[in-house]
Amino acid sequence: MKRTHYCGDVRREDIGADAVCMGWVLNKRDMGGVLFIDLKDRQGVLQVVCSRERLSEEDFRTVEQLTLQSVIEARGGIFERGEDTYNPRLPTGTVELRAEGIRLLSAAGPLPYQLSDDTVREELRLKYRYLDLRRQEMYRTLKFRSDLVSYAEEFLKAEGFIQVETPMLCKSTPEGARDYLVPSRVHPGSYYALPQSPQIYKQLLMVGGIDRYFQVARCFRDEDLRADRQPEFTQVDMEMSFVTQEDVLEHLEKLFRHLFRRALGVELEAPLPRLTWTECMDSYGSDKPDLRFGLEIRDLTDIAARCGFAVFKKVASSGGVVRAICVPGKSDFTRTEIEELTETATRAGAKGMAWIAWRPDGELYSVLTKYFSRADMDALLERVGAHPGDFILFSADTLAAVRRTLGVVRLHLGDMLGLRDPRRFKLMFVTDFPQFEYSEEEKRFVAMHHPFTMPNPEDMEYLESDPARVRALAYDVVLNGIELGSGSIRIHDSGIQARMFRALGFSPEEIESRFGFMVHAFSYGTPPHGGFAFGLDRLVMQMLGLPSLRDVVAFPKIRDASCPMTDAPTPVDESQLKALGLTGAAQPQSADTARQSAAPRVGRPARASDIDIGLVARLSRLAIPEEGRATMEADMRAIVDFAGELSELDTSGVPIMANASRLESVLRDDVAERWEGSREMIEAAAPAQYEGMPIVPRTFA
Repeated sequence: MKRTHYCGDVRREDIGADAVCMGWVLNKRDMGGVLFIDLKDRQGVLQVVCSRERLSEEDFRTVEQLTLQSVIEARGGIFERGEDTYNPRLPTGTVELRAEGIRLLSAAGPLPYQLSDDTVREELRLKYRYLDLRRQEMYRTLKFRSDLVSYAEEFLKAEGFIQVETPMLCKSTPEGARDYLVPSRVHPGSYYALPQSPQIYKQLLMVGGIDRYFQVARCFRDEDLRADRQPEFTQVDMEMSFVTQEDVLEHLEKLFRHLFRRALGVELEAPLPRLTWTECMDSYGSDKPDLRFGLEIRDLTDIAARCGFAVFKKVASSGGVVRAICVPGKSDFTRTEIEELTETATRAGAKGMAWIAWRPDGELYSVLTKYFSRADMDALLERVGAHPGDFILFSADTLAAVRRTLGVVRLHLGDMLGLRDPRRFKLMFVTDFPQFEYSEEEKRFVAMHHPFTMPNPEDMEYLESDPARVRALAYDVVLNGIELGSGSIRIHDSGIQARMFRALGFSPEEIESRFGFMVHAFSYGTPPHGGFAFGLDRLVMQMLGLPSLRDVVAFPKIRDASCPMTDAPTPVDESQLKALGLTGAAQPQSADTARQSAAPRVGRPARASDIDIGLVARLSRLAIPEEGRATMEADMRAIVDFAGELSELDTSGVPIMANASRLESVLRDDVAERWEGSREMIEAAAPAQYEGMPIVPRTFA
């Protein structure tokens, strides 16, 4: 039988039609001889009415025995529901299918959790991701993501871009995040790298004259995970020839305006704000500022240098900075709220936090007032834009420390005051990034973006003599405090590229080994070119207001880069290792085993899959009736999974919020004494026994 309608697409216009619908049994209700089924597919839910009058005895018996999430085919006519049974919460709430035939396509066994339970822990949902995908929220998210890709493709193709696929097995060019390596069977001892991005290939496409390229590319980076990072991710990648930075930024503004208009019906502000990297760091303490709210940082170093407050004066005289944030209308912050802000600052690296509360009646409530002259205090208040009723908080330290501290405190204030509305979208460009950053680990300057980024022509003279001073023709797109993607104008001049390599400290041998093929390609005529790539997963997450990338990826990894559903990564057969010339290497572990044997933790729980309820019963000397074992096993699995999830949380740097004090009875001395009784005494006192165990009467409901 062929499906005629999706369950969620049936409407009043279909009344009178014969239909065949297929899907999962979401719910089943017995209303006194008439069974009602909520039948679900990707489009939604349709009520199916099953009665003995319309169904054969065999089909009705099939319906009676249906378990939730079984897959069925329902055949019958579409009818209007009675008005008193309308369900306004469903698009199909005014119609129903009155079944004339039911066919069981696949019976579902006992479920590991109720799919309608919104409180199920994420780890359990990810272990059974194929069940989690049946949630309507997951389908809507994946459909939104698919549509967004289509909107990007339609725009780029209209702008003259062509889609070109680039290799997944690449040369490893270590400079940035760690590569995922793939051993070669044909070339023993040699390895491919999975692409961190198509960077090299898209530049070579420009050398090849493609002019405008794009790709929805899969990328891989072996780095620590967080809510907005996965080891494998998707980016919309593009490159253009014969363009300037301004050309690229204008193109990106049109692209993102198109995406928001098509996907959400939202018109972004025009033009999009632009700030330099230095402006972002000085005003917001971050190179990815959230512009949905103000609370800008103001520099007070010159004023603080004249005050009598020793901390400020010392920092200012030693080359540090004193900066502040003014919080309008919050002079009434409670002591608890001020302590919370101080804790946030200290966790970010500050040694403390000074503050001023300017009361509405004009009183300046702070220990700082006695250290400033009236003129300097007036200048300070004017500099930060304060008014009566405002609260001002300060940070004094090195430039980097103050930027970091006030950046973190500013975001905390945004959350505390409800200023980060997920329904608002503030997209912006960040430009003029530093060309280099100093690596303490490698004791040298490294490229902030990559070695092929063009330095700002105004700073070219400092490339070798003062690398920290050089700005790059690089730019980021930031949405609501999240970096969506980055790009740059590339080096097309072989002389500038050679200088760049020297500034990075690469020897001629290293250049040839890592980038020789690219350097050679550039020697045959290279057009000026630039590009950009944005994270598709991050954009979807932000547009839908979701908290994690795991909510927008069909089959995501968890914090340790493993897959709870498949248990990847896993060991492989010795024969496979031998074919790759990897025998003799340390015996690998599955992700599940690795998690259990990871950094030692006291009392680390076993995995839920290890639970043997029979063994638990024997060890605890409990008699568990057979009919209750499945429920108890499910409960214990949930407890152990939750304990495992807690044990895998990274609590490094999180301060202890409570501690246990020794408790003593003030009424009597508690002294442990040995009991001289016997097992026989216990058994004699028990009203009954079962298999040698005393039965304890149930004393609670």
